Amino acid sequence: MPPAPVDLSGINLNLVVALDALLTEVNVTRAAERVGVTQSAMSHSLRQLRELLGDALLIRGRGGMMRTPRAEQLAAPVHRGLIELRRALSNEPVFEPRTATRRFTLATGDYFAATLLPELLALLGQEAPHVDLVVRHLLPDQLPSLLESGEVDLCVAAFPPLAPGLRQQKLFTEDFVCVVREGHPATRKGLDLETYLRLPHVLISPRGEGAGIVDTALALQGRSRRIGLRLPYFLTAPLAMVRSDHVLTAPRRLVETFTGAWPLQVLPPPVALRSFDVPQIWHERFDDDPAHRWLRGLVLRAAGGAASRPAGSSRRVRRAQPS
Repeated sequence: MPPAPVDLSGINLNLVVALDALLTEVNVTRAAERVGVTQSAMSHSLRQLRELLGDALLIRGRGGMMRTPRAEQLAAPVHRGLIELRRALSNEPVFEPRTATRRFTLATGDYFAATLLPELLALLGQEAPHVDLVVRHLLPDQLPSLLESGEVDLCVAAFPPLAPGLRQQKLFTEDFVCVVREGHPATRKGLDLETYLRLPHVLISPRGEGAGIVDTALALQGRSRRIGLRLPYFLTAPLAMVRSDHVLTAPRRLVETFTGAWPLQVLPPPVALRSFDVPQIWHERFDDDPAHRWLRGLVLRAAGGAASRPAGSSRRVRRAQPS
């Protein structure tokens, strides 16, 4: 027999808010802080929810509390439902940045955070001094659901995930440069292909495995390089050049972030590498939300696009081909 439908008329909405906090934080104390109640009040809500739903929801595991399978099924729908309810009840047809008190969440990697945040924070300080920003680690597998639920407002990534309902707007086009330490003995006359292949290379590999864009391009010529250092972090890579004889091939904007402060030499790559577009990605549910539209415009300006061209129109995400 299918389970009987829950009678919503008998449910206190505060219990739904508590359920969302508990399933998000997976911790009674943090859930209480999130909602603004005492720990004992949140514990009481958890007992009521367990009785109402006929499930433990949170159980103790080796590393602390963990969600039951039933709780895993509930987490995303409950969170999305509360977001929709808040939007429906807020009735805010306009968004005033200068007086708004709101928090936006951006998912991105360290490379885009380093290149976008200085200008983005400057614009926020000038135009929306009470708006807060949270930057989250980029989790490609979870990103579509996080964008759909509104838990993440925007994502900035070179190769966006493919999922229904996601939209994107180009922020800028990026190309590649090579970087070595200043005074590198092998690059006094420039960097030709043979010299390039003799040097040990630094490869930025966020997932810690696989070939890079350079390796793919070299393979087309029947050539290969030696990876002397594989790193998961973009921001560490240029600093690794300062006292080594390695060479790094990396996005231009990343390298330019460091060249003014560290003794580094920038050179053109001796192998043809295609440029790539960097978009901002969001869910189509928020296309017409005034606050979200303002945020997207601000990120576009921070990326430098608004100064040189009108804002591009959004489009559904296509699967990006690696460069």
